[in-house]
Amino acid sequence: MTDRPRRSFLRLTEARLLFWLAVLLAAFGNFSFFGHVLRTYPPGIATALPLLSLAVALVAVNVILLVFLCPPRATKPMAVPILLLSALAASFMDSYGVVIDVGMLRNAAQTQTAEVRDLVNFRLLLYLLALGVLPAFGLTRVELLWRGWRVELVARLKLLGAALLALVGIVLVFGSFYASFVREHKPLRAHANPGYWVYSALRYVSAGGERHADRPPLPHALDARVPVGDKERELLVLVVGETARADHFSLNGYARDTNPRLREAGAISFGDFWACGTATAESLPCMFADAALDAPPGSHENLLDVVQRAGTNVLWLDNNSDSKGVALRVPYQNYRTPDNNPACDEECRDEGMVTKLQEYIDAHPSGDILIVLHQMGNHGPAYYRRYPPEFERFRPACRSNDLSRCDKDEIVNAYDNAILYTDYFLSKVIALLLRNSDRFEAGMFYVSDHGESLGEGGVYLHGMPKAVAPDAQLHVPALMWLAPNFDDIDVAAFEQKRGRRFSHDNLFHTVLGFLEIESTAYRPELDMLNDVRRPDAD
Repeated sequence: MTDRPRRSFLRLTEARLLFWLAVLLAAFGNFSFFGHVLRTYPPGIATALPLLSLAVALVAVNVILLVFLCPPRATKPMAVPILLLSALAASFMDSYGVVIDVGMLRNAAQTQTAEVRDLVNFRLLLYLLALGVLPAFGLTRVELLWRGWRVELVARLKLLGAALLALVGIVLVFGSFYASFVREHKPLRAHANPGYWVYSALRYVSAGGERHADRPPLPHALDARVPVGDKERELLVLVVGETARADHFSLNGYARDTNPRLREAGAISFGDFWACGTATAESLPCMFADAALDAPPGSHENLLDVVQRAGTNVLWLDNNSDSKGVALRVPYQNYRTPDNNPACDEECRDEGMVTKLQEYIDAHPSGDILIVLHQMGNHGPAYYRRYPPEFERFRPACRSNDLSRCDKDEIVNAYDNAILYTDYFLSKVIALLLRNSDRFEAGMFYVSDHGESLGEGGVYLHGMPKAVAPDAQLHVPALMWLAPNFDDIDVAAFEQKRGRRFSHDNLFHTVLGFLEIESTAYRPELDMLNDVRRPDAD
């Protein structure tokens, strides 16, 4: 017996296949793109033809892209991953309003298995099946007619020329529309699929991928030291929040009481505090960098390196994915596992990071101490997983990682419950510091890495390019608590600074100031504590 040849349902030349793939991607993978365009240019008599031309232009751009990405004799193997990745991009853009830029790709590269679980839902699987798997399967049933290298290259050049000619003609006919589209509405292009994610991927690769890949950072603040005459020991717990937004902290005027314990403890909240990035992979390196260097984050030694060099005991505990390269050169412990974290149920809780800190403090009888606690915080979209059941005060709470299945109030309820749990977690940090305030000048500094969109304008989660990101993703909560006997600081004067504008740029110099570390790198004007120290402070 001889094997029957597999029957194909369609026979096409490679050039025609590329054209129809471009049409398919433009028509079914760009709901987000056309949605944003129609909100910017409402349909009407004056915009009907320009909008139609934009659809044709998108097909032409896709044709050009596919001609270069799918070389002859490798069209199918290259087209399949493009279809699958474009389906994933369409799902995230349509569901959350995000764009797939370099920062988002960096986040994806650093995403761990537990975080992927929160993102997988029925809607994503449906997109992947309908826009990726089924078209890819159909592609395998297409028989490509190979007519020789010369004929195929000529056919591709004709297709490429037709696409370029179409673009030139469209721009010439609708020049004023495209002048507005290109110059005044640049963010719209970030929703084009697959064009923008391919562009972002090329930029990501050309930049070397991970910022903290095996390249040693340049030395910084080599003269950092604690003054010889400093007799007091400092203990600072720096809490890096996750995905918290300033306008959901009751300390900043939010109507719901999401910070009852922090208010009772007398924490000082800074309501005008801004993040340096909109995603963890971007924010962590830049918030620990010295912004005064005007250099890419990660290129020089960071705050932890400088503090450790000065003789301070440094420890990083992580209940998030990782430190994004910040803590590579200091003691580090992973609290995402029950091996270290005793407070684990369906996931390991932030409060578990506090349980062994007293042992660490007691084990270091000399020198100042800086402890960094990296929270899981409000990491979305599964906000309901970020807190134990007893903290579900605001109901009904969205109990799905597919936010499209919940209304806005349910999403906000789950998000606020997670903020309430952060309030509890921070109160445990404060209790620890109080127990040690007789031995240390003790304090806590909390600041979130970035904010979060909760559906405003159809945008969810975070990671938008900073230039176009909404305030919800950049305006973050920041607060400080100082032990009652910390008499180096005029607390009343410090409280007067609640309304002043600060940012992640202040963190590096404020921590150096708190720990009384001297260095030519220290900028007193960026130290939040600088002008509220008592004149007779040691």
